[in-house]
Amino acid sequence: MDPSALHVSPVAAIKTPARWWRKWWRSLSPTRQDRYAAVAPLAAVMMFLAAIVAAFWYLRMEEVEREKEALKRDVEYAQQRVRLRLLERQEQIMRIARDLSNQDMERADFSARAEALISQYPELQVITWVDERRRIRASHSAPTVPTSQLRVAGEVLKTGDAADTFSLARDLQQPVYSQPASADGESAPLLQLQVPLAVQGKFTGVVMSEYSVDSLLRYGTPTEVLARYAVTLLDGNNKVLAGTPLAPRSAGLLPWPTRANEYEVPVSPVGNGLVLRAQAYRTSLGLVGSGLFWLVGTLSAMTAWLLIATWRHTRRRMQAQQALVAETNFRRAMENSILTGMRALDMQGRITYVNAAFCQMTGWSEAELVGQLPPYTYWPESDHEALRAKLRDEMSGKHFAGGFQVRVKRRSGTLFDARLYVSPLIDAHGVQTGWMTSMTDITEPNRVREQLSASHERFTIVLESLDASVSVAPLGSEELLFANKLYRQWFGSQTAGHLQLVAQAGVLPGADPHHSSGMDDEDGLMGLPTDPLTTARSENAEIYLPDLGKWLEVRSRYLNWVDGRLAQMVIATDITPRRQAEEQAARQAERAQSVSRLITMGEMASSVAHELNQPLTAISNYCSGMVSRIQNGQITEEALLSALQKTAHQAQRAGQIIQRIRAFVKRSEPNRALADVPGMVGEAVELADIELRRHNVRLSHYVAARLPKVMADTILIEQVLVNLMKNGAESIAHAQRPPSRRSVELRVVPRNVEGRDVIEFSVQDTGKGLAPEVLEHLFEAFYSTKQEGMGMGLNLCRSIVESHQGRMQAENIYNGTDIAGCRFSFWLPLAQPADATTNSIANTPNPRTTA
Repeated sequence: MDPSALHVSPVAAIKTPARWWRKWWRSLSPTRQDRYAAVAPLAAVMMFLAAIVAAFWYLRMEEVEREKEALKRDVEYAQQRVRLRLLERQEQIMRIARDLSNQDMERADFSARAEALISQYPELQVITWVDERRRIRASHSAPTVPTSQLRVAGEVLKTGDAADTFSLARDLQQPVYSQPASADGESAPLLQLQVPLAVQGKFTGVVMSEYSVDSLLRYGTPTEVLARYAVTLLDGNNKVLAGTPLAPRSAGLLPWPTRANEYEVPVSPVGNGLVLRAQAYRTSLGLVGSGLFWLVGTLSAMTAWLLIATWRHTRRRMQAQQALVAETNFRRAMENSILTGMRALDMQGRITYVNAAFCQMTGWSEAELVGQLPPYTYWPESDHEALRAKLRDEMSGKHFAGGFQVRVKRRSGTLFDARLYVSPLIDAHGVQTGWMTSMTDITEPNRVREQLSASHERFTIVLESLDASVSVAPLGSEELLFANKLYRQWFGSQTAGHLQLVAQAGVLPGADPHHSSGMDDEDGLMGLPTDPLTTARSENAEIYLPDLGKWLEVRSRYLNWVDGRLAQMVIATDITPRRQAEEQAARQAERAQSVSRLITMGEMASSVAHELNQPLTAISNYCSGMVSRIQNGQITEEALLSALQKTAHQAQRAGQIIQRIRAFVKRSEPNRALADVPGMVGEAVELADIELRRHNVRLSHYVAARLPKVMADTILIEQVLVNLMKNGAESIAHAQRPPSRRSVELRVVPRNVEGRDVIEFSVQDTGKGLAPEVLEHLFEAFYSTKQEGMGMGLNLCRSIVESHQGRMQAENIYNGTDIAGCRFSFWLPLAQPADATTNSIANTPNPRTTA
């Protein structure tokens, strides 16, 4: 192959779309060309205007983004400066607390060091030494502190923010920041730090330092940041503590105020209780002050207005032209819409007209057909003589009222059957100018007629070849109207088998299949609604025939026989292998459920051992304590009785844990009974709580009041709930959530699903959720996201729920666009009134199944 043939010149590449464009333009009608010519300049101007607006918008967005980045950088720098200043003061206060804890400092030394710090650092206002009884031992304040905020030696901290912070520092044994409210409500806000004191591990009080938030902002924030932004410090409720925020900006022509460019960040180590916010001063005029934009917009609007006026004038002209074209095309459309082929011949047999349907039937165009003389191109070669004779009869005026049938050849060479109807063609003056022929394709009706002639034979062959027994017998009679081969093999040629199937599967109300009505008997089916019976859906039933040793699925339907009698058709299919497979699957499912419970308890073994170790350890401690006190003679009868009661309580607790685990893993036959929902949920929560505590996961549950009972196997439903809660805890542990987000919630509430009253159980965790590909295969057998998992847990859970006529589903919980957890839910229908009476019957083994 010549390599130069692969090269395409740039000129050719430009000419190719140009040629396509010219070809497309010429293919348009003049009306469309005028319309596009009028609209194209308008579209160009609008596109230009849109481009100008987009350019201004893009430049403005770029400027805003740069300002935001600079603001964020400066605010984070200022936050670091304030944070370092707070940490330095905290370290100095902690040194004082350390000296006090080591008893290396007296009250006079404390006052001297406090005075030195307050005089050196303007943000420090008050330093106070408080003992363990909340009594102030020493305090030093800056001269600027108002009287209402002074701390006097010998006073006790009043109940409020300072006392609450004192308790928190005592409990946590670490420095605690707070923002106490001012006593008079008008004093400058202060930031309070309490550092605990401990002598030989015993809490002995705190060193409390109070900072001026305004001074912290003034001396801690860099001057270059204060020069460029309006910097403020806010508390957790978004209240301004220091600084002056910017007033809302006016929007100019816009009806709403524009927000200032601002950024805020919490100040550590205080956290969200102290937030540093900076607002940028306005430095640009914005889009409204751009004269170039308004100039371009005005010119574009004027050009668009002129083009719209021109387009309206062109549109009126096109409407007049379209009306003329529509009138011309109306008659042509009528001719082309006829599905029957039309052909006109002159008096010499020449074709003078054909419509679109005729051309479509034959495959030749109008130009090829008009003007032809016999023999025509659509005549088959083998039928020329016969078609010439038909044409002579047609030309001589011999007409056939029902038309006549001929074969027609298509351009592709295929043949089809057609029926022709011929009538004289009379002009407006009443003179015959030729013959009009209509042609209809009758290939499909002929094919249907041929198929119907063989339908009975095919029908019989199909029924004889079925692997199901088919029989038809009239109601109230022992006559067998039809029976296929399999029926004859099973039951012979008598009606007994048909009647046996009807009797076991269920008969028509009021009809006795074993009674043959005689001539003098009344018709037992008199008055039955024949039409609703014959149009009703077939009924299915599964029965067991001991004579055949087979399980049969029986379907019956009522129909009108050919002689008008009401008959019943029965179709029996051998489902013995399927029933055996179902029974085997049920046994395997039961084993899998038991194994799943054992696996669950195996995974929970360490947690169960820990749970049992607590009551056993308590029992050992109680016993050891009683023995020691009895030996020393230091125990009274009341103390001994109390210790024995506590020991018995711990022993009962250990026994309850063992009994609950034993009941959970015990292998038993499914036993559905009226179950109390709160009790069932309580057992599951007790079992799952052991595993959740091992994963450091909180469990909360809510059960609606006065829930009705459900028909369920309590052990199986408890297994589903335990698996779902355990899976939620494992998901949270795998996601490594912080302690504040490690929770599993169980909710049990009534719902109405698809018009049914149900009880919905939902388990929601705060893990990382499920990926879309995992959701697609979540309930499939042997599919697992765990490396050591077998993939049977959720599959068994869904099987258990569906065996109780319920449904299970899973979905991710979203917080905006982020996945905040996963929610598994399933529902069980409420127990019906008849369930209480049929409970014992439902759990009784079927004698046919065990046979």
